[in-house]
Amino acid sequence: MEKKSVRAKQIYLTTGAIIGWYAVISQYYLLLVNRAASVPETLIRFFSYFTILTNILVALSFTILLLNPKSEWGNFFSRPKVLTAIAGYISFVGIAYNILLRHLWKPEGLQLVVNELLHSFIPILFVLYWLIFVPKAALQWKNTLPWMIYPIVYFLCVLVRGAWSGFYPYPFIDVNTLGYTHVLLNDAGLIIAFLLLSLLFVAIGKAVVILS
Repeated sequence: MEKKSVRAKQIYLTTGAIIGWYAVISQYYLLLVNRAASVPETLIRFFSYFTILTNILVALSFTILLLNPKSEWGNFFSRPKVLTAIAGYISFVGIAYNILLRHLWKPEGLQLVVNELLHSFIPILFVLYWLIFVPKAALQWKNTLPWMIYPIVYFLCVLVRGAWSGFYPYPFIDVNTLGYTHVLLNDAGLIIAFLLLSLLFVAIGKAVVILS
């Protein structure tokens, strides 16, 4: 029974890694083909999207846990609190896109496929991995505060670079259109949403432990 569980986990990790890297690389290809700026600037803009950074984090965690779980990085990505944080981040990607951004454009062809992978399929895939394979007994409420570092640093970096380049990856943080006051309020609201989502994952984890 244990061997079957290990095998199922390996298949899941393999699937997640392949789909994750395919989606990220395909998105870069599409951005490069349809670029409105130089190649170096396009590369910088590619890594300016929270969606891309978080999907890379997901693909990287799947890959390391599959290929080298006993390594230092493998031990890091094996920690329940790390995997729970990633589950929160990628869930936010899916929720924010489908609530705030989906109505703004209608992708077609390969872009439609990649878009759905990045914003819907992969978030669901990773959350299911978290539910099925990640131990949850050690999760604590206080774990959620350090998880806020990533989104806070992300928003700060976007604002700093945007002030210099004029490029903002998302309309709700576009200082050129909304101004700093509105954008900072939006950022504060998003950070609070991150925190609430993180607390929800801890709550679900505790409930799963009680019920198991």
